[in-house]
Amino acid sequence: MGHVDVQGVGYVLPDGRPLLADVDLRVGDGAKVALVGPNGAGKTTLLRLVAGDEAPHTGVVVRSGGLGVMRQAVGRIDDDRSVRDLLAALAPPAIRDAAGELAAAELAIMEVDDEPAQLRYAQALADWADVRGYEAETAWDRVTDAVLSVPFERAQYREVRSLSGGEQKRLVLEALLRGADEVLLLDEPDNYLDVPTKRWLETRLAASDKTVLFVSHDRELLARTATQVASLEPTAVGSRLWVHGAGFSTFADARAARRERHEELTRRWAEDHAQLRRLVNDLKVKATFNDGMASRYQAARTRLRRFEDEGPPVVLTHDQDVQVRLRGGRTGKRAVVADRLELTGLLRPFDLEVWFGERVAVLGSNGSGKSHLLRLLAAGGTDPAPDQVLERPPAPVVHTGRLTLGARVRPGWFAQSDTHPGLHGRTLLEILHRGEGQRAGMGREPASKALDRYELVAAAEQRYETLSGGQQARFHILLLELSGAKLLLLDEPTDNLDLHSAEALERGLAAYEGTVLAVTHDRWFARGFDRFLVVGEDGTVVETPEPVWDVQRVQRAR
Repeated sequence: MGHVDVQGVGYVLPDGRPLLADVDLRVGDGAKVALVGPNGAGKTTLLRLVAGDEAPHTGVVVRSGGLGVMRQAVGRIDDDRSVRDLLAALAPPAIRDAAGELAAAELAIMEVDDEPAQLRYAQALADWADVRGYEAETAWDRVTDAVLSVPFERAQYREVRSLSGGEQKRLVLEALLRGADEVLLLDEPDNYLDVPTKRWLETRLAASDKTVLFVSHDRELLARTATQVASLEPTAVGSRLWVHGAGFSTFADARAARRERHEELTRRWAEDHAQLRRLVNDLKVKATFNDGMASRYQAARTRLRRFEDEGPPVVLTHDQDVQVRLRGGRTGKRAVVADRLELTGLLRPFDLEVWFGERVAVLGSNGSGKSHLLRLLAAGGTDPAPDQVLERPPAPVVHTGRLTLGARVRPGWFAQSDTHPGLHGRTLLEILHRGEGQRAGMGREPASKALDRYELVAAAEQRYETLSGGQQARFHILLLELSGAKLLLLDEPTDNLDLHSAEALERGLAAYEGTVLAVTHDRWFARGFDRFLVVGEDGTVVETPEPVWDVQRVQRAR
């Protein structure tokens, strides 16, 4: 078994802002500790410190046992890594190093098949056997069979970016939960997972004897798995950590009771402070007329100084107040029309009419083609009008039949795994000031006010790529708001949002004058929708009056 012990950890961002302050946390053997808190509070940074990716500026991190890590980027990997590369990176160091040398030796012998290359390749094969690499491949075979329904031999050279976000997540989770590491760090493991896979993860985490520290915003998963809840709470000197020693079901009540106690302690401190100040002032006056009171006056001053040095109770973070003001506008009555639409190799032909103002949720397993449907809509459909084409349109989607947008329907797209490279290197104020497409530029004052509504004003001068995943998600919802889109296409919008931000988005959608189509696996978020399109395991698309979550994986060649 393994454990994690974080003692007095502090961390300061490169721009000098304190992010973490005196954080203490112990994750005992076999515990499942959920790390929660507002977007940007430092959850991912704390996991990176525990993983050893970075060193804390103060304090220490102590670990025991092998360490397996799921990064937040899993689910949106878009480089040239293969399935073999990804699984090898999750293996113990000896296997990881041997796998890297074997891959390099294979490449070398393909480029120049001479004696040195042959000797290097032979040595790499021997080393691979010595570190029990072939046994690792047997374990990876079980992983790829469970996730992709193909053996490792066929899957190993497939590019990871060809997998859906959910398949990337499931692949890593299967490898880590089946692996030998005693301690797991999981950064939002439920993102991109469909509901059956979330239920699988809930069951596996609850049954596992591994020690797990994980970040999640999914209340269902938190309630079913967390044995403790560690809450990062931002303050002026950096986020502090409060640990609730029980499960998530009692977390909200315990947090509210803690706030009440804190308010009472703060009130008492203020009363005692005022009383001590009055005493010092009274004794000061008396000491001017009576030398015998001087010692009492000095003693009272000392007592007041010590009282003030100790200070009031630590200020608790305020609850976020994100204000989403999605505007939209009137369009034609039929906002979206599909006529015998078929996404080649994904969705079978179907018809669909979405009327202005409707909220339609698209449900189904990962890899079924839901995101492709939103991409086609974001591109303006089969034959878009000039004002229906985004400034940065998505890649084409091969299809037959027709998909058309109604009159005056202008789409706005929240992409599930788009890293938005065009925004890198620019601060939030620069992005808002410049404008883009249908979004007009803004002066500094209105831009700051808009960022303040999204609890992003403190990050106004930060470059986009330095934001947390949740902050980036909030910023993109703001960009959608400012674009004036009349058809919102939301692909897993709540995946990276904390609870307060997700609730704010739901309120904003309720007041939005326009049409919404959303792909989601969020059981709570889906309650606010009018209609449900469910992609079946055979690629058929059917409409249901209530959400259907128990949908099997689409049956197609992989």
